Amino acid sequence: MAERGGDPGPGDIPATYGRQAKSWDAGRSRALFERRWLDRMSEGFGPGATILDLGCGGGEPIADYLLGRDFALTGVDIAPEMLELARRRFPRAEWIEADMRGLALGRRFDAVLAWNSFFHLDPAAQRAMFAVFSALLAPGGRLLFTTGPAAGIAIGRVGDEQVYHSSLSPAQYAALIEANGMAVRAFVAQDPDCAGHSVWLARRAA
Repeated sequence: MAERGGDPGPGDIPATYGRQAKSWDAGRSRALFERRWLDRMSEGFGPGATILDLGCGGGEPIADYLLGRDFALTGVDIAPEMLELARRRFPRAEWIEADMRGLALGRRFDAVLAWNSFFHLDPAAQRAMFAVFSALLAPGGRLLFTTGPAAGIAIGRVGDEQVYHSSLSPAQYAALIEANGMAVRAFVAQDPDCAGHSVWLARRAA
């Protein structure tokens, strides 16, 4: 399925991940190549530190790792089929069905994570998300997210269906981070030590 009968768009994401939840989850790497970045994000955190995972999927391996370090995890996903997997595996975490766009939970977190999820939004929605990220972060809180390495739109796959991705330029992301009360701490495009992911780490002003 695709928006307007053509290529898939951001509006197709919830239904696509719902249909492909079990297939996507079965093929999701558990190698935890993300660990180095997760450790940078949570450096200095003690047990009970609060982490919000936007686009949490089925919870493996990222939620599993963070819960294993005794952090207080809240996972958000737009696909109830994904959350069903996560809830069954990790009942002690909090799981919320919601759209990250405009998300307001009435509380702030020590870290916000959007790993391979934020880049399914269109460029306008991505720009608007930085105010949301900032509002969800406690003073001094950290933001970890992935993007494409350069501005553009790409069509990938989830299971046997196509799926939309988009990215702004690195300069645009850096400007949006700064404009929303945060500072860039690290950016690596197509990190060879992280399965080629382009990764950002930012920190909200204290």
